[in-house]
Amino acid sequence: MSALLTADWFQLDSYYRKFDLYTMVWSMDEGLGNMIVSGAPYGGPIAVVRDRKQFARITTTAKPVITIYNCVGNIMSKILWNNGVLIHMGWSDGEQLLCIQESGDVLIYDMFGAYQKTFSLGQEVRDTKVWKAQLFPNPHGIGLAVITTTNRMFLVSNVSDPKIRSVPDLPRANEPISSWCVLSSGQRSSSVIGFLVCRDKEIYKCQLGESRAVLMRPEIQNPYTQIVSIVPSQNGRHVALFTDSGFLWIGSSNFKSKYCEIDTGYIKQPKELVWCGSQAIVGHWDDMMCIYGFNDTVVSYPYDGPFHIIPEMDCVRVISEMTHELIQKVPVVVDKILRINSTAPGSYLVEASKQFQKRSHRADEYIRLVKPDLAAAVQDCIDAAAYEFSPEVQKMLIRAAQFGKGFILDPVLTEHYVKTCRWLRVLNAIRDPKVAIPLTFLQVQNLGERILLDRLIWRRLHCLAGHIASYLQLKDGQTRVLSHWACYKVTQPHLDNESAAREIGDKLRNIPGISYATIAMKAAEKGRKALAIKILEYETHSKLQVPLLLTLGEGPTALRKATASGDTDLVYIVLLHLKEKMGKHEFELTIRSFPLAQALYIKYCASHNREALRKVFVQEDNFSGQAATHIRDAIEQTNPGSVEASLISARECYKKGKNDLGVSICEDARKLCKQQSSLQETYGESFVGLSLHDTVKKLLDQGEVKLADKLRCEYKMPERRYWWLRILTLAEKDDWAELDRFSKSKKSPVGYEPFVDACLKYNKNDEALKYLPRCRDDIKVKYYVKAGFYEEAARVAFEQKDKSALFFVQSKCPIRESSQHAKISALLEQLNTKK
Repeated sequence: MSALLTADWFQLDSYYRKFDLYTMVWSMDEGLGNMIVSGAPYGGPIAVVRDRKQFARITTTAKPVITIYNCVGNIMSKILWNNGVLIHMGWSDGEQLLCIQESGDVLIYDMFGAYQKTFSLGQEVRDTKVWKAQLFPNPHGIGLAVITTTNRMFLVSNVSDPKIRSVPDLPRANEPISSWCVLSSGQRSSSVIGFLVCRDKEIYKCQLGESRAVLMRPEIQNPYTQIVSIVPSQNGRHVALFTDSGFLWIGSSNFKSKYCEIDTGYIKQPKELVWCGSQAIVGHWDDMMCIYGFNDTVVSYPYDGPFHIIPEMDCVRVISEMTHELIQKVPVVVDKILRINSTAPGSYLVEASKQFQKRSHRADEYIRLVKPDLAAAVQDCIDAAAYEFSPEVQKMLIRAAQFGKGFILDPVLTEHYVKTCRWLRVLNAIRDPKVAIPLTFLQVQNLGERILLDRLIWRRLHCLAGHIASYLQLKDGQTRVLSHWACYKVTQPHLDNESAAREIGDKLRNIPGISYATIAMKAAEKGRKALAIKILEYETHSKLQVPLLLTLGEGPTALRKATASGDTDLVYIVLLHLKEKMGKHEFELTIRSFPLAQALYIKYCASHNREALRKVFVQEDNFSGQAATHIRDAIEQTNPGSVEASLISARECYKKGKNDLGVSICEDARKLCKQQSSLQETYGESFVGLSLHDTVKKLLDQGEVKLADKLRCEYKMPERRYWWLRILTLAEKDDWAELDRFSKSKKSPVGYEPFVDACLKYNKNDEALKYLPRCRDDIKVKYYVKAGFYEEAARVAFEQKDKSALFFVQSKCPIRESSQHAKISALLEQLNTKK
C-alpha cells in the first residue's frame, strides 16, 4: 500500500491524522492573534470579534464589529455591536449566534447578521453581572451556563426554550474561582448536568437537583497549587485537568479513575484546551499545538502564526491565517485497509482492484487470498470510503468494493453500496469550497438528512438543497426548500411585485404542501403588501387565505374569497371584522354585493342586533322584514304602551308592503293589547302579552264567562276551541254541575267525549256516566270500557250486535269480576244463537 496515503498520520495510543481542508481567504484588517474566534460545530460559520483585552491599534470604528465567515474565510455578514459588554459568544444547534452580555441578556442573530430575539437570565444575574459564560451540548440541545461576579451559578438546558435554573453554591462562595466547566452526561431522559468548579487545589461538583456542592478528590501525584484549566470530553465520561505546575491529568469524570499524568513542559495556562473525540487532548500554547494521548504520548505541531481550535464530536478543526485543518482519530476500518503492511481482507481487495485496472493477472491471486472473507472486505471498503475526505481515495475504495461485489450476490451489501455512494456525492458537494461545510461522515449521520437540508437552506443554497433533496429522495424535501426560497425571494427589494409573484407561482405550481399564505405573510412583514396580495391569489385553502387578506386590509377581497368557499364560519369572521373596521355606510354597501354574506349578516343581526337588522330592511325596502322586527319587539316588551306602539309600527310596515292580512292581524293584536291593558288594571293580574287563547282561559278562570264570550265573538275564536276551554276550565274548578248545564246548553261542537275525558282526568267516573250515552256510537263501547263500566259496555255492544266489541270488552274486564264476565259470556252466547 502506498505510503502517501498515510503520510498525514501520527501515532498516540492509536493512529490519528491531520490534513488540510481549505486554504483560507480571510479579508480582515487585523490578524487572528487579536481576535476572539467562535466556530459553530458541524462545520458551521465562524464568528470573529476583536478581543477588547488585547491592546491593538483600532483602524475602523470605535464600536466592536462581529464578522461572520464561512469555513473558507469568505465574509457572510457583519454585526455592529451597539450593546453592552460582550462576555461570550457561541452558536446554537440551529446555527444562530448567541451573544451573552455582562447584564445577562442573550442576543440571538442568524448567520447573516439579522437580529432574531433576546432572552434574559433573570434579575439576579442582571444585578450581580456575568463573570464567565459557556455554551455546552447536551441531550436537550445547546445549553448555557454562567457564573456571576458573586460566584453564583445558573444554567439553561436549552437556549431554544430558556428556563433558568440555579445550582448549589460553593462553600466559601466569596473566594475566587480558578477554572470551571460544565459536565453533561447521560441520555435525554436521564441526563445529568452540573458544574465542575476548581478553586486552587479543590474541585467541586455542583449538580442540578442536589442541595450542596460535592468535593471531588482526584489522584494527582505531582505537586501543584492550582488547577488552571478543566475540560470535559464530548460524551461527558472523561475529564482533563491542567495544573499550574505544567502537568496534564486525564481521568474519568467521576475522578475515580486516572488514565495518565503528563508533564507538558508548559507552566502557563494554555490558550485553548479541548478534546479530540474522546481519546486525545489538544492544547494550544502561543504558536505551538500539542496533542496528548492516554498513554503519555504527545505529538507537537508548530505554527507560523496565531490559530484557533474548534472542537467537534469526533475531531477538532484548526483555523489559522493560512489554512483550515482537521485532526481526527483514524477510523478503525480505514486503519485496517490503508496502514502500511496491512494484511486485512479489505487491503488485499484494494490491491486486487488496482491490479485488475492494470489488466494484471495478479488481481486473481489477490482475490484468491481474500475469497473466504470477500463480503467482509467489500463491507470494509465501502465503510472506509465513507470516512475519507479525498475524492481520489474514495474512488479507489469504491472501485475496490465494486470489483469485489462482482464475485458475490448480497442484496444487503448492494443496498449499502448504493446508499454510501449517494452520501459520498452529497458530502463532496457540501465540502466544496464554494459551500464550505466540512462535515465528517459520523457528523452527517448524527445530524440526519433533514437537518443537513435545513443547514443548506439557512445558507440560502436553495439550488444545491433542492438537488440533494431530490437525489436522497427526501419526503417533502422539495417543499421545504422551495418554501424557504420563496420566503427569501419576497424579501429582495430589487424585484418588482409582478415578476416576483409570477416567478414564485410558476416555480411552486405543482409542488404539494406549499403554503402560499406563509410566503405572503413574509412579504407583508417586509412591507410588501401588494406582493403579498398577489401571492395569496395562488393559495387554494380559504382558511389560510382569508385571515391574511383581512390583516392586509383587503376586506372586500377577503369577503369574496370567503363567500366563494361556502364556509359560513369564514364568512362570519370576515363580516365581523369588516363591521369593526369599516364605517356603517361603507360596510352596508360592501355586503350588498354578496347575497350569501348579506343573508348571514341578517341572520346574525336577528340574534344579536335587531336595530341593525331593522336598518338593513329599511335600506332594502323590505317591509315584511321591518314589520317582523317590530312584532318581535312587541312580543318581548311588557309595557302596554310600548307593545301597542310596536304593533302600530308593524301595521304601518305591512300597509306599505300592501299586505292586508298582516295589517289585519296587527290591528287585531293592537286592539287585544288595549283590552288586555284594561283587564290588567281591572283585575290586577298580568294580561298583556298573552295570546287570545290564554286571555280567554284566564277570564274563564276568573269566572268572567260573558267577557270571555265577548272576546270570542269579537276575535272570531273557533267555537270548538272555546268549548274545549270551557270544559277544561270547569273541570279544573271542580264545577261539575255547571259542566252538566253547559253540556245541555246546546249541541256540543266537539262532541261529548271531551266531557268524559275531563271527568276521568279527575277520577269522576260517576260524572262521566252522564255523558257516555251521548258519545258517538263507533267509540261509545271504548269510552264505557275506559270509564270502567264493563257491563254497560257489553250491553251497548250487544245492542249494536258487534261481536268483536264484546270480545274487546271481555278482554279488558278484570278477571276478579266473575259476575260481569258471566254476563258478557251470556250476551256473546245470545248473539251467537241469534245468528
